[in-house]
Amino acid sequence: MFALRYFKRSPETIRLPVMLYVCFSLSLRNVEVLLHERGVDICHETVRFRWHRFGPMFASEIRKHRVEGTR
Repeated sequence: MFALRYFKRSPETIRLPVMLYVCFSLSLRNVEVLLHERGVDICHETVRFRWHRFGPMFASEIRKHRVEGTR
């Protein structure tokens, strides 16, 4: 996760909104509300930005783990 080290947030706080958006098919605003209830103040536009920036990287990582797991 070399691309995440230049951001001020921890990799977990970058990964969580993206995975909520993708895995549970939530809207951007639903992710915003869900995280706000848990004390994470994030805008839906930030979730969208992170999805466009890190989504392909997370998808390739998931595919890699699926291929390794089937062997």
